[in-house]
Amino acid sequence: MLPMADRAVGSPRTESAIRVDAASKSFEKGVRAVDAVDLEVGAGEFFTLLGPSGCGKTTLLRLLAGLEQPDSGRITIGGQVMDGVPPHRRSVNTVFQSYALFPHRNVRRNIGFGLEMRGTDAGEIDARTRRMAELIGIDGLLDREVAQLSGGQRQRVALARALINEPDVLLLDEPLSALDADLRGRLQLELKRLQRRLGMTFVFVTHDQQEAMVMSDRMAVLDAGRIVQVGPPDAIYEAPAALFVARFMGHQNFVPIHGRDAAGVDTPLGRLEGAFGTGDHLLLRPETIRLGDEAQTVPNRFEATVEERLYRGETTEYRLACGGLRLLASRANRGQPEHQVGETIRVGVSPRGTATVSD
Repeated sequence: MLPMADRAVGSPRTESAIRVDAASKSFEKGVRAVDAVDLEVGAGEFFTLLGPSGCGKTTLLRLLAGLEQPDSGRITIGGQVMDGVPPHRRSVNTVFQSYALFPHRNVRRNIGFGLEMRGTDAGEIDARTRRMAELIGIDGLLDREVAQLSGGQRQRVALARALINEPDVLLLDEPLSALDADLRGRLQLELKRLQRRLGMTFVFVTHDQQEAMVMSDRMAVLDAGRIVQVGPPDAIYEAPAALFVARFMGHQNFVPIHGRDAAGVDTPLGRLEGAFGTGDHLLLRPETIRLGDEAQTVPNRFEATVEERLYRGETTEYRLACGGLRLLASRANRGQPEHQVGETIRVGVSPRGTATVSD
């Protein structure tokens, strides 16, 4: 295997790094944490397992790592079936939420631990540790003790320790969740850039929708041990496959469809003209709803009352009442007049800014 810093970046890699076929895992009292999951992750892909607490994403990650064994089904990594293969024999490494650093070892010896366990020559351990620390941006911290590190520094040390063994797949179990919002945002971008530079397969677990959308090439949304939808972040956000996915991705505007024909749909908002899908609810994305004069630019218009206005800096959110429904609209602040609470305004909806979903 080439040293990671020397691997080709951006070269096409179409083979599968991971394949999961009908994998299931149950725990006490018959709770099925993973339920007949099928999944394929491409080599060099940043793939995210996304879902609420208890959905099975961490259990699935542990099955990939070999920390749990499936009750049924098969897991293949790098073309090799993992039946009964222990964690240390798999070409994967894991970065845990707690980082799991050794407090009695300094940064240098934490990073080089895996190479020590392999019996690697001391000179090679030192050279590779220095190179990895430089790659991660912690080369000035090698002689520090773990207790002297900030949360972000510990995260980087854990990442360097996992990468130095040059695994085919890196598994990350919510490694950013304990960090403050600003640092978390910066490390999201750093981690994605690092993955692109290395061309390595990353499988990332999170419950944070924004984090998943920022970092992922593709993601899988899980619920009750099953994968509900797999796809690129924009496809899942703009065209969720079910109400569960839409709600989990943060959508709030669900308009019941009472009837439809080739020309449009009938809803509590009135008749909406256009080509809509076959679902029983219309999903209106807040950022696509047009307000005031801007409503004239789209084909479907109705009146609504502003119940609440929330200024968020770059955007302003409006809570609207219309047809017995409550709608959320989000508008970028570009110096246009603001609408006030209690005001009746014109609202516009285009079929291009909608999707249809069903239970």
